[in-house]
Amino acid sequence: MKHALVLGVAAAIAAAPGSLVLAQSDDPTAAEFDKFREIMEQDNPAELFEAKGEELWHAHRGPKNASLEQCDLGLGPGVVKGAYVQMPRYFADVDRVMDAEARIVHCMTTLQGFKYEDLAKKPFSNATFTPEPVSLVTYVAAQSRGMTLAAPQNHPKERAAYETGNAIFHFRAGAYDFSCASCHGVDGKRIRTQPLPNFTKPATAISAVQGWPGYRMTGGVMHTLQWRLNDCFRQQRFPEPGYTSEMLSDLLTYVTVNANGHIYRGPGIKR
Repeated sequence: MKHALVLGVAAAIAAAPGSLVLAQSDDPTAAEFDKFREIMEQDNPAELFEAKGEELWHAHRGPKNASLEQCDLGLGPGVVKGAYVQMPRYFADVDRVMDAEARIVHCMTTLQGFKYEDLAKKPFSNATFTPEPVSLVTYVAAQSRGMTLAAPQNHPKERAAYETGNAIFHFRAGAYDFSCASCHGVDGKRIRTQPLPNFTKPATAISAVQGWPGYRMTGGVMHTLQWRLNDCFRQQRFPEPGYTSEMLSDLLTYVTVNANGHIYRGPGIKR
């Protein structure tokens, strides 16, 4: 039964992004998958990427032969614990709001000397390759497991990022005249067996963040929220956004702030 469920879910994910229908109030397929995920997460493969990320964080690497131990994720140089649940946030040294992956890539370029262009060439995982930022984000995220999401809205640019993210979320365009809100702006939608939570409501916005970074069983690869958003744009037939771009940080600010107050339990397992 479990194998059949996974195969059925994989087929749903591969479906075209159209054909949205109202979901039933009680979704037995989603409930069964949640049970399956609970079992799988007892031995979550994401832990392997977390361990790799910790190794990379402390290793002296790159043209500058430096570690990331002085990387400031918003709580001070080298402070990792609790940082993930307080991002995206404003960073004065770059005068912009950054999500976790954007900030880690920034540290890799400034502290270690890696070239952004090289990191952006292959930013997402596939069956044979896991980019180093993916493992690093997984490690950083794991240090906030069990903590409360608290993406700040104190600085004017943090509030501006939220408003810009809101506008991006509701912007309709592309071949399907879709927006993020087409799938995730109202209650009770799904694509076949895949429920589509409403990210605009505090009660359900946590679904946008929870479990990411996530080990995706359909493919057996580790992905971050940068990949998730990129794939959503692809499904909408929009141009793919720039890796770690300000636009993505703004969109992540919007959905994360909406989820503030919830407990973060990632990294997790995804369908």
